[in-house]
Amino acid sequence: METFLGIDYPTLWLLVLAGLFSGYAILDGFDFGAGAWHLFLKKEESRRIALNAVGPVWDGNEVWLVIGGGAMFAGFPVLYATLFSAMYIPFMLFLLFIIFRAISIEFRGKEKMLWWRKMWDISYSVSSIMLAFLLGVVLGNVLQGLPIGKDYSYHGGVFFYFLNPYAIMTGITTLALLMSHGAIFLLLKTEGKLYAKLALLLKKGIFFFIVSFGVTTLYTLVYIPHLSDRLMDNPILFIVPLLAFLSIANIPRLANKERYLSAFLFSSITISLLLALVAIELYPTLLRSSIDPKFNIDIYNAASSGKSLGVMLTIVAIGVPLMLGYTIFVYKTFWGKVKLDENSY
Repeated sequence: METFLGIDYPTLWLLVLAGLFSGYAILDGFDFGAGAWHLFLKKEESRRIALNAVGPVWDGNEVWLVIGGGAMFAGFPVLYATLFSAMYIPFMLFLLFIIFRAISIEFRGKEKMLWWRKMWDISYSVSSIMLAFLLGVVLGNVLQGLPIGKDYSYHGGVFFYFLNPYAIMTGITTLALLMSHGAIFLLLKTEGKLYAKLALLLKKGIFFFIVSFGVTTLYTLVYIPHLSDRLMDNPILFIVPLLAFLSIANIPRLANKERYLSAFLFSSITISLLLALVAIELYPTLLRSSIDPKFNIDIYNAASSGKSLGVMLTIVAIGVPLMLGYTIFVYKTFWGKVKLDENSY
C-alpha cells in the first residue's frame, strides 16, 4: 500500500477529512450558535448587529462543508454512499434548514414591515438551532453504529429511526457547545448593552453545555462501551480527553475575565479535540455495523485506489493553503466591532 512519511494514503485522507470537518465545525459552528441566540435578542438594533457580525463570513464558512463532502465522496465513496443512504432524512432536513438560514439572512432587511422581519428572525433562529442539532444527531448515530449489512447496504428504518436517545443527547450537546461558541464570537463583535446581555447569555450557554456534555459522557461510558475500548487498550491516548476537559474548563475561566478572544480559541480547540476523540475511538472504522462487525466500513474497504488518493493528496497540498489564506484574509478584513450603516443587513 502506498505511503507518505510512513503513513498510508487512506489514513492521510482520513486526516484531511478530519481537518476539513473540524474547520467547518469551528467556522460555521459559531454561525449556528449565533443564530440560535437570535430570538433572545429583543431589540431590532441588537438583532441587526448580530446578523452583521456573521454576515460577511457565513457563506465562506460553508465552503468547508462543500469541500469536505467532495473529499468524502472522492476518497471514501463507500462511506459516502452508505452514510447518505442511512442518514438521508437528517441530511435532507439539514439541506432544507441551511437554505432557509441563508434566505433569512438575505431577505430580512429587504422590507421594513415588522411582521416580515419577525418571520425571518424566527426562520433564521430555528434553522440555526436545527442545523446544530442535526449535526449532533448524525454524529450520535455514527458513534453508536448503524444497521449495515452485506455489501455495506443500510438495513434500518425509514422515517424517524435516527432520533434515538443517544443521537438526541448528542444533538443537544452539540447545540449547547455551538451556542457557547457563537456567543463568544458575538462578544468579540459587539459592545455596550448588547455586549453585556451576551455576557449573561454566554454564562447560561456554558452551563447548558457542561450539563448536557456530562450527561452524554456518562451515558456513553455506561451504555456504549465500545467507544472507550481504544482508550482502555492504549492508556497514552487518555491525553486527548484530558486536554479536552482542560480546554472546556478554561472557557468559563477566560469568559469571567472577559478574555473572549482566548475563550474563542479554547472553544475552537475544544471542538477539534472532541472530534479528534471521535476519530480515535473509531479508527480505523468509519461506520460501525450494529448487525455484525464483519460489515464495518473502515478506511481501507471504503477507500478509492491508492493512485487516486495520491493524486488527490497532491491537489490538497496545493488547495488547502489557498483556502486557509482566503479564510484568514476575509476574517482579517472584517475584524473588529460591528458598526451599522446604510449597507448593513
